[in-house]
Amino acid sequence: MNQKRDYYEVLGVGRDASEPEIKSAYRRQALQYHPDRNPSNHEEATEKFKEITEAYSVLADPQKRAAYDHYGFAGVNGGTGGQPDFSSGAFSGFEDILNAFGFGDLFGFGDVFGQSRARRQAPERGADLRYDLQIGFEEAASGLETKVKIPRMETCPECGGRGAKRGSEPVVCPACGGRGQIRRQQGFFTLSQTCPQCHGTGRIIRELCPDCHGEGRRREERIVEIKIPPGVEDGTRLRVRGGGEAGVQGGPSGDLYVVLRIREHPFFERQGSNLYCTIPVSITQATLGTEIKVPTLKGHEKLRIPEATQPNTVFRLRGFGFPRLDRHGTGDLYVKVQVVVPNRLSREQRHLLESLAPSVRVENSPLKRSVSGNAKDSYG
Repeated sequence: MNQKRDYYEVLGVGRDASEPEIKSAYRRQALQYHPDRNPSNHEEATEKFKEITEAYSVLADPQKRAAYDHYGFAGVNGGTGGQPDFSSGAFSGFEDILNAFGFGDLFGFGDVFGQSRARRQAPERGADLRYDLQIGFEEAASGLETKVKIPRMETCPECGGRGAKRGSEPVVCPACGGRGQIRRQQGFFTLSQTCPQCHGTGRIIRELCPDCHGEGRRREERIVEIKIPPGVEDGTRLRVRGGGEAGVQGGPSGDLYVVLRIREHPFFERQGSNLYCTIPVSITQATLGTEIKVPTLKGHEKLRIPEATQPNTVFRLRGFGFPRLDRHGTGDLYVKVQVVVPNRLSREQRHLLESLAPSVRVENSPLKRSVSGNAKDSYG
């Protein structure tokens, strides 16, 4: 039998090494000599890994380290050495390292860290849900309160989410003793796997709930109230806390996310909080001026068209746009005037226009100035 080496020598640190230095040294060597990473010299790596792990289990524990410093090997494990003690918490912080290489369950580390078992038996939050809701253009402007029917997993009212028949209780799994894992010894290694009988829960339900068949939840349709504020846009996402699926084993419910889809309006076009529309007027209305009624989200509003209004002139009606979401005030409505030329004239209309034509000239218009300027440039 080989003589045991000094623990400090095994880890390659000095006797005055700090706790972080000891951890760093062990981490480096544990990853280097783990048997699963050394298939070509598996036996040698196993012995080396066993040696450095035993050294770390002593030096990482302040009390054991003090006893070792005073009495050597006689101060720990009765001087017999043996397998390292993983119950002291000395290996806390290395689960992520070992898991990265698939070694998380080696020596039952999951149980030592107190996380694998807690993760199996802890309540789990329910899943979030999404619901697409289509609303009208005017509804998006005014806001509304509505109700939607959501199919989701609900806590079983018969068993209260336990999965067991009313009047009965789950029992401790006889295969794993309630741990949720079965551990088996292979030489120096202790390997853990999820218990196939209880599937990691540590409990066995002898009498299943007749309503949910042991699931603890069942699918139902639930009416959820949705409050839509004024001014929402297409694609706005509203969150309803607790509106998702029920949690597992008493965990909290997930959330419901309602995504709004707004139908287009046949007359208005929206850009942010402002609205845009086009109003047709006749040649005489644009020339002589008139007063028209413009449809708005609040009803019809009068708009004065002054004489000599040019095509595509835009007028603004303040405060007749969309409400600003989560802000005070309302956008504006922009009205573009479209001068419509008649497709057909009566004999009387033609006569009147022909008699009017000599007296109506294009004076100082932007188009005339532009044409005149281009002509001068062309002919010098």
